[in-house]
Amino acid sequence: MNVTRRSDGTPGRVLVTGHRGFTGHYVTAALRAAGHEVLGLSTQPADLAAPGVDLLDRAAVRRAVEEARPDAVVHLAAIAFVAHGDAEEMYRTNVVGTRNLLEALAVQAQAPRAVLLASSANVYGNSDVELLDESVVASPANDYAVSKLAMEYMATLWMDRLPITLARPFNYTGVGQAENFLLPKIVSHFQRRADVIELGNIDVARDFQDVRFVADAYTRLLASDAAGITANLCSGTSVSLMEVIGMMQDIAGYQIEVRVNPAFVRGNEVARLTGDNRRLRSLIGPLDIIPLRTTLEWMYANSTPAR
Repeated sequence: MNVTRRSDGTPGRVLVTGHRGFTGHYVTAALRAAGHEVLGLSTQPADLAAPGVDLLDRAAVRRAVEEARPDAVVHLAAIAFVAHGDAEEMYRTNVVGTRNLLEALAVQAQAPRAVLLASSANVYGNSDVELLDESVVASPANDYAVSKLAMEYMATLWMDRLPITLARPFNYTGVGQAENFLLPKIVSHFQRRADVIELGNIDVARDFQDVRFVADAYTRLLASDAAGITANLCSGTSVSLMEVIGMMQDIAGYQIEVRVNPAFVRGNEVARLTGDNRRLRSLIGPLDIIPLRTTLEWMYANSTPAR
């Protein structure tokens, strides 16, 4: 695998924000496997276990970036749960927090050679387009999606100073994801051999991916010529929620009763998200797509504390 390298040819120093989160755990592992030195955005950047820096603390972010002196950045830190109850916190973290990071990077004596910002395919909203590529006009349908689209627009103000790549991952999951996310909730019910599961909108379909695929794609994007580009991270195939239930019934070997709980039904729910990954393939080469059933089997066999 290609590695973003310093001018002397050695593997680069990659700063990962949100390194202690679900995605950050896998991205850190993938970067290290590729030969990178990985730093967290913390008061002691060389120590990934150090207390984190609040992205809304502009001065603290600048100090941390100055100490880290990264060759590349993967920005994952965000409020990523669509149903998060505090919209103001979501906008401040996802937009203002990202701006503070970009500002700190832009004033460094030597700018990083790659800055990857994690956005979301939720920005496409309820589109009539069957296969969503990056040219589809964004139409966000919830505050989370609006905050991510606003982050993207804000980031364009820095693209003349920083080599920014915008990544739009579609839904992904894996071992360690919190159970307030849909697929871990479903898997945990089967692990407990529950008789009943209560869900919200069941007539939805998603382009589900494995977090390990996402971590690999992020790592490879750092070494690609992707500055100024927006790229979908997806498989190109959607799976309905009831198909997921069917897979899990087969994996666990029993039938579960599905009940719709009106309290879980979201307004403006995006009915279907299916991504076009041709641009991603053009940037990083062949994709290591992990079948959803393989991911579900991995999750079912491994019960770990949520990150």
